Amino acid sequence: MPFDGIVTRAVTEEIKEELIPGKITKIYQPTETELVFTIRSQGKNHTLLLSIHPTYARFHLTEDKYTNPKEPPMFCMVLRKHLSGAVIEQIEQHGMERIVTFSIKTRNEIGDTTYKTLVIELMGKHSNVMLIDKEKGHIIDSLKHVSVSQNRYRTIMPGHDYKLPPMQDKLNPLEIDGESFIKKLDFNAGKIDTQIVSMLVGFSPFIAKELVSRANLGSPDFYMKKFLEIQDQLNNKQFTPAIYQNHKEDFHVLTITSFIGDKELFSATNSMLDQFYSGKAERDRVKQQAKDLYRFLKNERDKNERKMKKHKKTIKKAEGAERFQKLGELLTAHMHLVKQGDSSVTVLDYYDPEQNELTIELNTHKSPSENAQGFYKTYQKLKTSKRVIEKEIMKTQEEINYLEQLMQQIDVASVEDIEEIRQELREEGYLKKQSKKGKLKNKPKKPVPEEYIATDGTPIFVGKNNKQNEYVTTKLAHRDDIWLHTKDIPGSHVIIRSKNPSEETLAEAAKIAAYFSKSQASSAVPVDYTKVRHVKKPNGAKPGFVIYDNQKTLFVTPDKKLTELLKKK
Repeated sequence: MPFDGIVTRAVTEEIKEELIPGKITKIYQPTETELVFTIRSQGKNHTLLLSIHPTYARFHLTEDKYTNPKEPPMFCMVLRKHLSGAVIEQIEQHGMERIVTFSIKTRNEIGDTTYKTLVIELMGKHSNVMLIDKEKGHIIDSLKHVSVSQNRYRTIMPGHDYKLPPMQDKLNPLEIDGESFIKKLDFNAGKIDTQIVSMLVGFSPFIAKELVSRANLGSPDFYMKKFLEIQDQLNNKQFTPAIYQNHKEDFHVLTITSFIGDKELFSATNSMLDQFYSGKAERDRVKQQAKDLYRFLKNERDKNERKMKKHKKTIKKAEGAERFQKLGELLTAHMHLVKQGDSSVTVLDYYDPEQNELTIELNTHKSPSENAQGFYKTYQKLKTSKRVIEKEIMKTQEEINYLEQLMQQIDVASVEDIEEIRQELREEGYLKKQSKKGKLKNKPKKPVPEEYIATDGTPIFVGKNNKQNEYVTTKLAHRDDIWLHTKDIPGSHVIIRSKNPSEETLAEAAKIAAYFSKSQASSAVPVDYTKVRHVKKPNGAKPGFVIYDNQKTLFVTPDKKLTELLKKK
């Protein structure tokens, strides 16, 4: 995911066109690493996202909706104080670095015009957003504070002068000529792409390899020609944003000629980035928030799997119960051959078609009749334990299925879904219940399932956790609506709000059901469907567990793009 200097240039050029001049009307900080601005420009509202996420640091216009905290964080309040109602006059990239400044005109408390600069630095885990007093040059505040003990080169704290990060000894690809570019390369040293990254600002390894691929290991003159082609594209702002799909997703604003696989072209860099990153940062956020929950569920599942192994060993042992019954009967029939204190006796095995002899080991401290009774008791004990263990195996398997279902739900959950899963685990006794005070504060809300709209306009509802599953199946759905679920695979309950949906809608809903299942990465996933009237929850069953009949089965391949396309905005 190379959000390099070239991508930064493409985004900067686009948002200049969209946001200048623009009035900042709203400012939010949904998470520790994200800022969202609503900017009124050219007669419409735009949403600008600034993110310093350590993996997904970026900035672009977005269509995504963000959930904001009840109380705005401190930096958000500082931004609101200084920038609410302010006008963005200029947006500039620092050379080809991943550093962008927003020049902003605003008014202070007494109505005098003042100038501020909002700086975003995209440098992986060192990314930051800073608000700077343009006239005095000092930092008003920043999203992350960096003390002198953390960085001797520059301090990022309120009141300190803003200083650019240390510049690397690299050349600007927009300013260097072709001959100078070639002279800097050592063709005998190999690893030309690594040399290019070390030489040029804004060139990621991704683009350096693309340049080498275009040159096809040709002569220095050919390398110069290909470099000048890219330089010309940058100078003329000729960008072709695209998402490239192979074993993983990638993107860039320059055409990647060396790529083999599927690609999706976009008319704008902002829309490409918005689609590429949509959900990725939230998934990472959910992963962090649910880390302890996932670990707990995994430990519980592993504990039950160990229990299952013990049960199976006991069952295997119990399967030999008839042998002890046989020994008891043979010993009783040949009691006249046994004397007190004998350690064994050899008898005729009349259960054997060939009438072979069988040696029976005896307890020397017991009488012959006590030995026979001991065999009968062992037989009865194993027979009883088998019945008990068979029930325990069923219970343990149900427990494993339930825990695996919850683990699968975490994989597709949103931040709100995670809290519903926690609440369910409290109600089921896996986690400690909240105090009464906490219960009053966090009153349970009605589950809100995800809604999709089929191509023909039919509503489709998806439960992403057990509370939502039970809600869509038992409360939201009508008796003749269509219910779908992956066959024998943990997944979501899906409802088609129609008595007689089209084949196209049925296929789309099945693909959504397969996508929200444990088999999300598989193909030819079996999905059962039936009318809601044929779906029942057994008494005492775990949350989300149902039985059903009169079903038919479709085999579909999960489709992420279709799922995103049909999701109700």
